[in-house]
Amino acid sequence: MNWLEVSLTVNGELAEAVADVLARFAYSGVMMEQGVKYMDDEDAGTPTGPITVRAYLEVNDQLEETRQKLEESLYYLGMIQPLPAASYKEIADQNWMDAWKQHYKPILIAERLVILPAWMDSPEPSRVAIKIDPGMAFGTGTHPTTQLCLELMEKYFDSCHPEGAFVATEGSPQSDGDSSLTKERLAQNDINVIDIGCGSGILSITALKLGAGKALGVDIDAASIKNARENAETNEVGEELVLGVGSVQEILDGKFNFKKAPLVLANILAPVIVRLFDAGLADLIEDPGVIVLSGILQEQEQSVIEAGQAKRLIMNERRQMGDWVALTMSR
Repeated sequence: MNWLEVSLTVNGELAEAVADVLARFAYSGVMMEQGVKYMDDEDAGTPTGPITVRAYLEVNDQLEETRQKLEESLYYLGMIQPLPAASYKEIADQNWMDAWKQHYKPILIAERLVILPAWMDSPEPSRVAIKIDPGMAFGTGTHPTTQLCLELMEKYFDSCHPEGAFVATEGSPQSDGDSSLTKERLAQNDINVIDIGCGSGILSITALKLGAGKALGVDIDAASIKNARENAETNEVGEELVLGVGSVQEILDGKFNFKKAPLVLANILAPVIVRLFDAGLADLIEDPGVIVLSGILQEQEQSVIEAGQAKRLIMNERRQMGDWVALTMSR
């Protein structure tokens, strides 16, 4: 089956009216596209500019009749306010889901991780596989901020593995005694993790796969929590992952089953991290403990470091990928 795409680019006032007209003839629905601009560093995207309204008509024996009726409806609407001419383009049918899946490839992270979509088998059976389906939530493993955070987290678990030597990074305040304690806790599945702004749940799920006993993931978006739970089930992660709507304050207020952890994760925009330090982010870190911070643009790095140092944290490590920076800091 082929389809005839009908599209008009109009201003915001006309978009809904045009969509209503097209929907009368396109039973599969109508799509609207608009440009996006970013007002500041924290803006998730503000719609701007004209809107393109698209609909798809089935190519069949009634197509010409349907097209004529659609043009008549647009003509009458244009008598109220002028409209641009509709554009038409024939499109061959295809399995859109299969075509979409072809673009997702396994992502090798550091030495031991591989991120892949749920429908795909791991090409590296020796690696720890994390299966993440793209959804409404941020965090599929493709973005540098997520990859940097995963690299630093893997290093944390490798360095304190009970059967391996703990290698503290330069500037780390942890002593041999602290290292032994951390190894013992990992051996007993006693290391908890707190993930602030958990998104898809990729960081929490990975932490559990690497040896954490329990993980707490919070996000201010309820849709993210739903997506994270679905991804957890895909990875056969159950009650060891606690998920809930909230942020730093809700954890400190005792809404969840623990208030501190030896490993805290925050893959959020830099201005938000700075604000969260003021809200008590550093208080979530056990002593001794480490926080992994990502989602930081290079030019905003210093503000994050200073915010952490103001809470008596020490810089441990820095990694960069393109314009993005990730840091570890510790007590």
